[in-house]
Amino acid sequence: MAPVQYADLGKSARDLSSKGYNFGQVKLDCKTKTANGVEFNSVGAHNTDSGKVNGSLETKYTWSDYGLTFKEKWDTDNNLATEVTIEDQLAKGLKVTFDSSFSPQTGKKSGKLKTAYKHDYFHLNGDVDLDFAGPQLHGAATVGYNGWLAGYQASFDTAKSTLTRNNFAIGYATDDFILHTNVNDGQEFCGTIYQKVNDDLQTAVNLSWTAGSNAARFSLAGKYTLDKDTALSAKVNNASQIGLGYTQQIRKGIKITLSGLIDAKNLNAGGHRFGVGFEFQP
Repeated sequence: MAPVQYADLGKSARDLSSKGYNFGQVKLDCKTKTANGVEFNSVGAHNTDSGKVNGSLETKYTWSDYGLTFKEKWDTDNNLATEVTIEDQLAKGLKVTFDSSFSPQTGKKSGKLKTAYKHDYFHLNGDVDLDFAGPQLHGAATVGYNGWLAGYQASFDTAKSTLTRNNFAIGYATDDFILHTNVNDGQEFCGTIYQKVNDDLQTAVNLSWTAGSNAARFSLAGKYTLDKDTALSAKVNNASQIGLGYTQQIRKGIKITLSGLIDAKNLNAGGHRFGVGFEFQP
């Protein structure tokens, strides 16, 4: 089995600290699929702090016989995005994606060509930002053997002839335990630990420290599945912020998530944030 791509190293721990929470917003997520395989995903969110409402509509169609996937997305900021992917057709394990976006109001256009190739022991990524001022090149590689992982990621700005990103990571993964550490640009040092204690309980630790700073940042997170329809989530960080989440499947295809972020340093001062999310998927 191929190792994960560089961007997904430590993802299990990060997801446990971010998913299942909707602090400061009311969110609606609706997913449907037509009889001919076209998928629709409509998302709307109301920010309770600013009062702003954002939304998006995404369509996806997969032509599996030819390894093709088409995606189109429109959002309330009037941005249009199109993505075309072909996988395992040019070569087994090779995935090529063309991603473009266009804003009719400003006339701003962007494009990116992304490639990924995976094998039993390595996963390679190469992207090109198609900028008329000078394309930016992005590359990453992950190798894995007997659970051990090592990766490198770099970006190069051709217009300035400058290396803009220089990151590396190492890690170790089993079926229920993942350890990951990385260094970004020689300045930021990060680490994550994820453990699936049993079928019902997951835990994670996220740590980071920036050179020149005296304080390290950390967070602890956990998720406990009460039954097939109910889950509890909790996390706490070094700023004494406590996040709580409750997810309940009301019926098949309908899920509600209640969450709150409590500032334990200022319990009486207010400023705590709450949110609710609804998810519909027939």
